Amino acid sequence: MKIIESLAELRAWRKECHRQGQTVAFVPTMGNLHEGHIELVHNAHKHADLVITSIFVNPMQFGENEDLDAYPRTFEADCEKLTAANNHVVFYPSVAEMYPNGLKAQTLVSVPNSTAEHCAEATQRPGHFDGVATVVTKLFNMVQPDVALFGQKDYQQVRLVQALVRDLNMPIEIIPVPTVREESGLAKSSRNGYLTAQQKSIAPALFQALSLIKEQLEGGNFNTESLIESGLEFIEQAGLKPDYIEIRDTSHFEVIDENSKEAVILVAAFLGKARLIDNLTVQL
Repeated sequence: MKIIESLAELRAWRKECHRQGQTVAFVPTMGNLHEGHIELVHNAHKHADLVITSIFVNPMQFGENEDLDAYPRTFEADCEKLTAANNHVVFYPSVAEMYPNGLKAQTLVSVPNSTAEHCAEATQRPGHFDGVATVVTKLFNMVQPDVALFGQKDYQQVRLVQALVRDLNMPIEIIPVPTVREESGLAKSSRNGYLTAQQKSIAPALFQALSLIKEQLEGGNFNTESLIESGLEFIEQAGLKPDYIEIRDTSHFEVIDENSKEAVILVAAFLGKARLIDNLTVQL
């Protein structure tokens, strides 16, 4: 497996791919890889000749008092997992390589009209999606992939990237990959590493709350205020600190109504040092 740290070397590698007529699938990550990330790599092999994974902890998408400094950096272990998954290239840029003029001088990419911009993560983490949109745009320009794969655990992020690619006419296919879960239902996440054994036994309550709301929606209960209230209460009684629950129509991301065909339930909660997010889609 090849490790590339500079943009110059990356462009030389990409030029050689073009010369040989090889297609490229891209898996952007912040490292500290788990089974969910590796599933993205396995899926990537189905869509292109070569797979490149980036490892970059993006400071631009961390807000004030968030866990940028504490975010786990496990590069050697990550490379071992990627090698086992037959990943071809790791792009491992420094902050200086990604932002040569510094963060304050960086041109920002914003997706103000995207479906991700007016609820849930966007509301609770101001500026987060500008950081995501900016680094994804830069990575896409650097790697120039044919396809890129993103996990559906970060549902709003997937929607944002889809809007970004569409609005900027990027010739990249975005492939969402279903959330990988533990047997308990807990979504695989790098931040699960913050959890103690006791907290990890509590954390599945997040998925249980989603499942209960999904069951109610499938049964025809569209009283979203009541469903959200009961879901928040369930999470809190389990020992988590709720951040939000949102129920949105997947077609336009507004609150569901009698014409809605599919909904997504979005949830976030704090447990110890970790902030956990999850979602479920529901056919109505």
